[in-house]
Amino acid sequence: MKRKIAILGSTGSIGSSLVNILSNDKKNFEIKFLSAEKNYKKLFNQAKLLNVKNLIITNKKAYLSLIKLNKTKKIKVYNNFECIKKIISSKIDYCMCAISGLAGLRPTYEMIKYSKTIAIANKESIICAWSLIKKEIKKNKTKFIPVDSEHFSIWFALNSIDYKNVYSMYLTASGGPLLDVPLKNFKNIHSSQALKHPNWKMGKKISIDSSTMMNKVFEVIEAKNVFNISYNKIKILVHQKSYVHALIKFNNGMIKIIAHDTNMKIPIFNTLYSNFDKTIKTSKMDIKSLSYLNFKKVDSLKFPIVNVIKKLPNKPSLFETVLVSANDELVDMYLNGKIKYTDISKKLLKFMNKKEFLKLRQIQPNKLDQIVDLSHDVRIKINPLS
Repeated sequence: MKRKIAILGSTGSIGSSLVNILSNDKKNFEIKFLSAEKNYKKLFNQAKLLNVKNLIITNKKAYLSLIKLNKTKKIKVYNNFECIKKIISSKIDYCMCAISGLAGLRPTYEMIKYSKTIAIANKESIICAWSLIKKEIKKNKTKFIPVDSEHFSIWFALNSIDYKNVYSMYLTASGGPLLDVPLKNFKNIHSSQALKHPNWKMGKKISIDSSTMMNKVFEVIEAKNVFNISYNKIKILVHQKSYVHALIKFNNGMIKIIAHDTNMKIPIFNTLYSNFDKTIKTSKMDIKSLSYLNFKKVDSLKFPIVNVIKKLPNKPSLFETVLVSANDELVDMYLNGKIKYTDISKKLLKFMNKKEFLKLRQIQPNKLDQIVDLSHDVRIKINPLS
């Protein structure tokens, strides 16, 4: 019997990788729907490749363009996620949630009740709404798998091990394109330089986050939420080659290390096939490269944004939404030439210290609208700082 699949955000890097994997095993899958925001041409081509009968595209202009492109009308095209209840009559086997940003929060949350297994690559859902996501997962008896390479590695390594047996865990960071750039040159970092990640091909937003180390801050929050571990047990190590994705030290003194090629297809593939009955072809990692891993501590003078971790509460709160939204806006301002590179961390740390936001560390979100509204408010307030 074919496994029923859905992909939220199929035209992005994660979604596209999954489409590529599925295209090599079409006989075993039925794709219930694909979704995208604007890239209607790529979405349509993916539908033809995988014989998909339902597409969701949220941008109105792109929706109208897709309707024109769909001349035979063999594919049903929708403009919002309210159509899911029409498309899915019973729980599907697997859903990949790969819409970027807070735009992915609501559809990710909604798909939990429609899926037996949900793989979440949308980090904003896990960072800002984990208490709500976790409750919905439990309520619907849905299996959850984190997709980020670091978190998938930890999830894979822990398997059936009780999280209470973890003494500490280490998330690795490549250091990005600016690791060896002298601090005195940071003021004049052009976006083209900050976007040039040495190991991974990523979108602009996440590439800038990687260069400032904010992406690693986000991953620390994800790890704390997903694995129910306190911040003082999570460490960041700089590992330039990005072969090792996570290290876990257990209470019994043993350490597990998970390493793989710098290819996101590996964790994506393993969220789909979890029983070792399939083989993935990737470039073969030279095992000799693991003989000198050269782990280093993060230079907090060069990457001061990591200091925001000290401000974070151990329980999920609305403060994380402030962090995500303020950073999003500042990165956008930098990419549009409105602020300098060093202003991203300076303005963020200043903004996070405002009393109106610090008090949110004590407030847990109780509905999605609360998170969305706060995010909108933060984005408006961050701009005057420029």
